[in-house]
Amino acid sequence: MNTPPDNQAFLRIEAVTKDFGSFRAVDGVNLDVARGEIFALLGSSGCGKSTLLRMLAGFETPSAGRVVLGGVDLAGRPPYERPVNMMFQSYALFPHLSVWDNIAFGLRRDGLPRAEVQARVEEMLRLVQMTSFATRKPHQLSGGQQQRVALARSLAKRPQLLLLDEPLGALDKKLREETQIELVNIIRQIGVTCVMVTHDQEEAMMMASRIAVMSQGRLLQIGAPAEVYESPSSRFVADFIGNVNLMDGTVEDGAHVRCADVVHELSEPFAAGAGQAVTVAVRPEKIRLDAAGTAGANQVQGVVRAFSYFGDATMYHLELPSGARLKANVENERRHGELAFAVGDSVWASWQPGAQVVLTE
Repeated sequence: MNTPPDNQAFLRIEAVTKDFGSFRAVDGVNLDVARGEIFALLGSSGCGKSTLLRMLAGFETPSAGRVVLGGVDLAGRPPYERPVNMMFQSYALFPHLSVWDNIAFGLRRDGLPRAEVQARVEEMLRLVQMTSFATRKPHQLSGGQQQRVALARSLAKRPQLLLLDEPLGALDKKLREETQIELVNIIRQIGVTCVMVTHDQEEAMMMASRIAVMSQGRLLQIGAPAEVYESPSSRFVADFIGNVNLMDGTVEDGAHVRCADVVHELSEPFAAGAGQAVTVAVRPEKIRLDAAGTAGANQVQGVVRAFSYFGDATMYHLELPSGARLKANVENERRHGELAFAVGDSVWASWQPGAQVVLTE
């Protein structure tokens, strides 16, 4: 699924490659993004996502391939001639200018009439709810307020494409979660097409309508957040997005996979020959823990070796007969942090057919 839902690409990235000497940072990326879509490039540091974003902005030139925006090839266009604005992780606000003047800076450089500058700045201040802070300097603002000013400055020039580089990376966890919703609402209200890069999977899944998992310069999987999480295309994607248990095994028949500690019963036939090596992925939240087991597949006995209490849930770490570890995430329904199991307890872990994903890559 590398095409937008309505199959109308507003941003088209065609076989884009970027080499730095002998190092290939971006390797033949193809991607379509729809008008008004919020799209996230997700990957670890050094995977090529920021380099790809910089090529969209015009700060880097592709070694091969092309970028087309609204039917116009952007090849050879410098950043200031592109209908694109980029918001950096550091916000890059001018410390000596007020909030008002920071937002107005790009408009003045473009030579807009004073009345239009005034109108756009006031509009942006209202949009990000910063009107009462217009005369303050950046150092007099909180991190979240600075982020909103940077966004207002990026949107003031009415770009066709908004690029966000780790937009909330400088904020603490609670403020980041609050700002994610606020940021998405503002972008959708404006209707601008947005491409963001982040290494934070929760941020990508919360903010974007589609995400692409990137590694070593390539896009490994593209899809809606739920699609990528529930149906990863490879072991790397499954392991990168959220917590997961990965078990190596072999196909017994179309409905069963045998691993070291458990036989997996599948809900749908798996098209592979008997004896084929595969990996079975099971998310911790799909696993149920009980003191006693029952006969059948999709269950294994283990010993609790550790647990992590997170308030709303507890992650149990079980040691299985083979020595492998299994993680199970159990919602906390009791008060006062009462735990169902203690370290050293023998428990049974089980899951429904269909909770697993069988991976061949």
